[in-house]
Amino acid sequence: MIVRIYQPARNAMTSGMGRSKGWVLEFPPADAREIDPLMGWTSSRDTQSQVRLRFDSRKQAEDYAREHGLDYVVQEPQRRGTNVRPRGYGENFATDRRAPWTH
Repeated sequence: MIVRIYQPARNAMTSGMGRSKGWVLEFPPADAREIDPLMGWTSSRDTQSQVRLRFDSRKQAEDYAREHGLDYVVQEPQRRGTNVRPRGYGENFATDRRAPWTH
């Protein structure tokens, strides 16, 4: 079984970077999901695929995998550039704006 170690992406609904500093060790699903004939929900008997271990650093996650004899793959995060506007949010309400603020 090969586990995946990665750094989670930021939430697309916010501009903040919360919960994206740590690293996650995630187990792959061992069995395919089944469709329940009565309700139509998907289910699996594999509880290991629900386990996500969180670590403060990549090294801690790799050490954990090595100590427990797990093969692992590290996925490097794609870094995004910072979006810093020169005057920031306050520019929306500035009295010396060059163009009128619409909407």
